Amino acid sequence: METKNKSKILIADDSEMNRSILLDMLEEEYEIIEAENGTEAVAILQQMGTEIALVLLDIVMPELDGFGVLDMMNKYRWIEDIPVIIISAESSSTYLDRAFELGVTDYISRPFDNLIVQRRVTNTILLYAKQKRLFDMVADQIMEKEKQSSLMIDILSHIVEFRNGESGLHTLHIHTITELLLKRLGQMSDKYKFSHQEISAISTASALHDIGKIAIPSEILNKPGKLTKEEYEIMKTHSAIGDSMLEQIPFYQDEEIVKAARQICRWHHERYDGRGYPDGLKGDQIPISAQIVALADVYDALTSERAYKKAFSHEKAIEMISNGECGVFNPELLGCFRDIADDIRAEFAAGSGRADMSMKEVRSITDEILHRKELTTSDRTLRLLEHERSKYRFFASMSNEIQFEYTVDPPMITLTDWGAEQLGVKEIIMDPKHNEDALRIIGKDALENLGKQLRNTTPENPIAKYNCQLHVKGEARWYQVICRATWSVDEPSEYLGAIGKAVDVHNEHTRMTDLERVASHDGLTGLLNRSKAEQMIRDRLMNNPNGNYALFIIDLDYFKNANDQYGHLFGDEVLKYLAEKLRQSVRGGDIVARVGGDEFLIFLEYRRGALESSVDRIFHHLEGQYEDFKMSVSMGVANISGEACDYETLFHCADQALYASKRAGRGQYKFYDESMIHTLSVISPIDRGGEEEVR
Repeated sequence: METKNKSKILIADDSEMNRSILLDMLEEEYEIIEAENGTEAVAILQQMGTEIALVLLDIVMPELDGFGVLDMMNKYRWIEDIPVIIISAESSSTYLDRAFELGVTDYISRPFDNLIVQRRVTNTILLYAKQKRLFDMVADQIMEKEKQSSLMIDILSHIVEFRNGESGLHTLHIHTITELLLKRLGQMSDKYKFSHQEISAISTASALHDIGKIAIPSEILNKPGKLTKEEYEIMKTHSAIGDSMLEQIPFYQDEEIVKAARQICRWHHERYDGRGYPDGLKGDQIPISAQIVALADVYDALTSERAYKKAFSHEKAIEMISNGECGVFNPELLGCFRDIADDIRAEFAAGSGRADMSMKEVRSITDEILHRKELTTSDRTLRLLEHERSKYRFFASMSNEIQFEYTVDPPMITLTDWGAEQLGVKEIIMDPKHNEDALRIIGKDALENLGKQLRNTTPENPIAKYNCQLHVKGEARWYQVICRATWSVDEPSEYLGAIGKAVDVHNEHTRMTDLERVASHDGLTGLLNRSKAEQMIRDRLMNNPNGNYALFIIDLDYFKNANDQYGHLFGDEVLKYLAEKLRQSVRGGDIVARVGGDEFLIFLEYRRGALESSVDRIFHHLEGQYEDFKMSVSMGVANISGEACDYETLFHCADQALYASKRAGRGQYKFYDESMIHTLSVISPIDRGGEEEVR
């Protein structure tokens, strides 16, 4: 098929079916390139660059997801020239907001409508072609204007430098440092907000800071030794002379660049403590433009060789300025200066010149045009997006679920807007382990326990369930947190995060009614009860009879003493504490239950060779102390490996191992072995009510 004149579209989606559907819709008009994961998509973009006219991007993909692709496109600035349309069944406002923040142009939901796909693809490609032409036109005009406006300034400043015996790079260095400081100060302080035009005007005007030196006699200007007092007084007049020269220009006095140049010329030798000249201004009386150029001028003077001195190193110059050896400067400005110290060295090492700086200015200004909402997002898209958001908010509120996504890198919880509203927090919580909102809602211990459960999942069994109290609007309520851990496809797999929801277990709209929960869970500890655990274990054994399984029975030693000494309410708290420790010890897919009284059960699937270490880890995790009561458990473990076994046999093998452990002195665990087989017939496989008499 002839593809010579066709625009190229990259479809990045791990579903071959989705790629095939889009291929059928678009291949007649476009050349289609396919990528089945984010990593492959980035490699294609790296290789082909702007040959790609459009990217159709899925969000959920292996190796590198759609957000990872967008991050790379922003990092390498491909997003500025290559439009991206999200193709996904995921209509979460959180997903879409994040995607649009990363530069996505449009969104197409699945299932695909042929007409919608073709129209949006065509419109987006045409739109970006027009924007590219607009960008080029604006860039050409700005570049031409910049060349003309800076040419005479450069010539004049170089004349001054020539008379002063300074390096021809001095003007460019001052320009570079001034621009970097302006941008950093704008980022760090709400007090100073500079537009692109202001940054450009002040940076350009900085080249004229020493124009008044043209009137200073050369024998003073280039004297190799120290100036006399009289000579120094003459030298100091250059700042006022420069201001006067600019004031006498008959035109353009209202232009920003002229205003900035006059301020810089006159006051760039003022100092923050009032000990500068010519007017002895102090603190914020000195215009910030003059303060910035003063700092830039001092740095370049220190690091440049002059007729009267050798050059200092970059590090020494930073140290001298920071220590106040070169006069007093605005502390806030000094902080910004230290922040950009590495950038200054990098810029100078790269040989930045006015042409390079002008290109940066052009890119910055034209970016504003390129990314205006009215150019990148159609009204129809905004209406559709708002419709999807409204729909999603409605479903989330009706389900009464707090839905979220967690990523390990960066550590971040992203909530639905409805969930964030319920919790009274922002939709994005950064670094949850140290975030006050997250710790207030769930608590440090519960957050760590949930994290442990997620990390203990596997790609084959990624589900984790965890019951905990959340503090919602000042009220502590029990929630069940259900998560699906996400893992990389690498070998070995890497834990990446999770998606999940928190369901209010007391709410009448939850999927499990109160009656169902009472029937399946222990009312005191919130764990499964014995009958529900038995049913689940039987199902597991029936569905996969040849797996490697282990059943633990755990008995809390000396629990009667806790009740006798501290009362039954205290005893209840001890049982709840142990139940929580049990939850922490297992993975999401494992079964934990209260068998009755002070006895508990764990059923899990294990990897060959890993059971003994798992048992030892769980046993020691259950040790400890609750207030004044020392926690000690006895534990019996029975396991089967690669052979069918029924629930009764497995349960009572574990029970006999527990019996043997308690007979041996408690506070230990034992695995079932053949020496315990004779005791199996002592206890009924159905009723353990007479167990204490047997023991």
